[in-house]
Amino acid sequence: MTVLKGANVFVTGGSRGIGKALVEELYARGAGKVYATARDPRAVTHPDAVPVALEVTDPASVAAAAAQAGDVTVLINNAGAAVGASFLDSPVDDIRREFETNFYGPLLVARAFVPVIERNGGGHLLNVHSVLSWLALGGSYSASKAALWSQTNSLRLELQPRGIAVTGLHVGYVDTDLAADVDAPKSDPRDVAALALDGVETGAYEVLADDISRQVKAGLAGDLAGLYAQLAK
Repeated sequence: MTVLKGANVFVTGGSRGIGKALVEELYARGAGKVYATARDPRAVTHPDAVPVALEVTDPASVAAAAAQAGDVTVLINNAGAAVGASFLDSPVDDIRREFETNFYGPLLVARAFVPVIERNGGGHLLNVHSVLSWLALGGSYSASKAALWSQTNSLRLELQPRGIAVTGLHVGYVDTDLAADVDAPKSDPRDVAALALDGVETGAYEVLADDISRQVKAGLAGDLAGLYAQLAK
């Protein structure tokens, strides 16, 4: 069980979308201090949040952020990129860039903050995945999120004896700038943030924030044709 009231929390990508909603919900639940990151900290608009400049792919930037936020007990890895490069047709550098942001970025941040959280008596790590962690429809984006899901599962085992619980959040389309051009049902980021933090507070291993995430997770045990209609014959 993780108590968010009074907690000091670090949120990557905290200036918009799900990250911004998480910052707002954290303060609504009585968090003591919320560090909200962006490449340009001026983009952080919450009046109570502590803006932090962060580029998750830059080890020096990550180290500086961890040094600034030495009182943190909860880390939320939300920052990500959605290139969705084709494995066959896109430049390999585009694929590498997506993995740098969506896999190595959260890893660098986790490695920097685990000692901080340990020194402060233990706490919690929340990684933001996607339903595409389980559904290979997004090219390199899906692959990078699948890799992050695996990383999260491994970190959960490594961090349990160190007093740090780990939750993974899975969600489909969310009504944010990232999905502005998508014509499909979308979740309200405030609802996603509330469910994610419910999961942190109750110690859930995973939070499935919408119907599509629950459906796809249930389908993983079945035949691949159940997930990919083009394989059904």
